[in-house]
Amino acid sequence: MSSTDCPSAPVTAAGRLPYLTLGTLMFLSFALVTAEFLPNGVLTEMARGLGVSPGQAGQTVTVTAFVGLLVAPTIGLLFPRLDRRTLLVGLAVAAGTSGVLAALAPNLVLLLLARVLLGAAISAFWAMSITVVARVAGADRVGRGTMFTSAGVSLATVAGVPVGVVLSEWIDWRAAFGLVGALTIVLAIPLRMLVPSVPAAPTAGPGVLAEVLRRPGVLSGVVGNVFVVLGHFVAYTYVRPALERGGDLDAGQIVVLLAVFGAGGLVGNVVVGAVADRRFRTFAVGAPVTIAAALVAVLTVTGSSVALGVSVAVWGFVFASWLIIVNVWVGRRMPDRLEAGGSLVVLGFQTGIVLAAGVGGLLLDSVGVTANYLLGVVLLLVGAALFSASARKPVPAVG
Repeated sequence: MSSTDCPSAPVTAAGRLPYLTLGTLMFLSFALVTAEFLPNGVLTEMARGLGVSPGQAGQTVTVTAFVGLLVAPTIGLLFPRLDRRTLLVGLAVAAGTSGVLAALAPNLVLLLLARVLLGAAISAFWAMSITVVARVAGADRVGRGTMFTSAGVSLATVAGVPVGVVLSEWIDWRAAFGLVGALTIVLAIPLRMLVPSVPAAPTAGPGVLAEVLRRPGVLSGVVGNVFVVLGHFVAYTYVRPALERGGDLDAGQIVVLLAVFGAGGLVGNVVVGAVADRRFRTFAVGAPVTIAAALVAVLTVTGSSVALGVSVAVWGFVFASWLIIVNVWVGRRMPDRLEAGGSLVVLGFQTGIVLAAGVGGLLLDSVGVTANYLLGVVLLLVGAALFSASARKPVPAVG
């Protein structure tokens, strides 16, 4: 890793990580991801409250990801010299304001506009997270530091989205949006107090991204990542209608299943994170194939809550580790362009989410949720083939 990729870290005691600061970053990632996928858990109530179809309500995820897709490669160009701590504080306020506005929105159009702020904040956070973590944890401990932000993602699926479902049942879906937004705004205070000054890193602009994409194996890996993410989210965005398909599950059981998905993700982060470097090629193809198998299981075991629980646990276990697997790929394929690689990963995830929510919504309304899951299986298998092909290509020496 070059000095331009990771600013120097603050002085800390040998062997110690600044856990309080990293924990704050973890809770910020938790709040952002909870807000991003909160519509997945409250889709039915939100559609009813806004007077729209579930597929139309699912476009609240589409617009968030689409804005993020635009912001990922441009955030450095928009704020080339702004201290990243200041930017973190600003994005926490922007994301929180989005939640409050979403809670107050009287119709779908205004709700979609409120989600624009959230999409920009999420993408900005992930695009610069490697720079912030390197400053907080130290350039030689980036991997351990990024485990905290990754844990925030899994924690959101364990607690954030299921809690949103509970709130929508007990109070109102709007209360869920408002509460998450208010808590995100509050996080701006510890971010300002605990995160050290983080000078802006050299920008990974379009020219650098184009140069990286021309390297052997990079384009197929990027496209493979898009297919894997697309296959996952074309199913997960509409997970609640899928679980309700058999008519045997009540809201409480769905909350439990969503929590099981997230719990599987927490375990997957730890287990796969411990061995991903040594077993990278195995996971490169095995992870998306396993997710595809889990989607087939969700379609075929609707009569058994236990079998559904096992299926969603495996699904969560594997997909939560996918970001780790892709980051290992970035570290191996482009070690001298980590920030550019990180931007490509963000672009891949946001592209997949945008396409999944949009295409998935059309399929849900016109054909039914089964079509979403079958399409997800096909996309995951294609993604596995592309990403595995990239992983097998020899890595050129970096001069």
